[in-house]
Amino acid sequence: MAASTTYRHYLRALRRWPIDVLRPELSFKTTIRRRVDARLLSKPPPSTSPSLPQSSATSQPIDETAELAQINALYSLLENRYSKKYPISDRFLQPTFNPTYYADLLAEIEEAPRRSWVGRMMNKWKGFLRFS
Repeated sequence: MAASTTYRHYLRALRRWPIDVLRPELSFKTTIRRRVDARLLSKPPPSTSPSLPQSSATSQPIDETAELAQINALYSLLENRYSKKYPISDRFLQPTFNPTYYADLLAEIEEAPRRSWVGRMMNKWKGFLRFS
């Protein structure tokens, strides 16, 4: 398989990657895209002197098997393969000490991106001032 085919597999997986609404400024998609671009699209610069050593990142050939394993890992995360293969029981999702813990956590995560600055500061201070 050529590097261009591997590159297209990466791009196809990254196009399907969801946007993180909690941290839109820290994009996993952008980080992986930069890594892939640097790894698969970089061409070694022309050497002006034959005695100068080239950097190890550009002189190593691309290991297609390792790249395909990375692509497979991306697709397995996208398709939720492991959550389908190893489903979590309701008993685990509703612990006896706090049965609504995970439902409350999901509600908080869904609400957080829409919260205003004042709302974020109020929640922050509520966390600091817990009375037992």
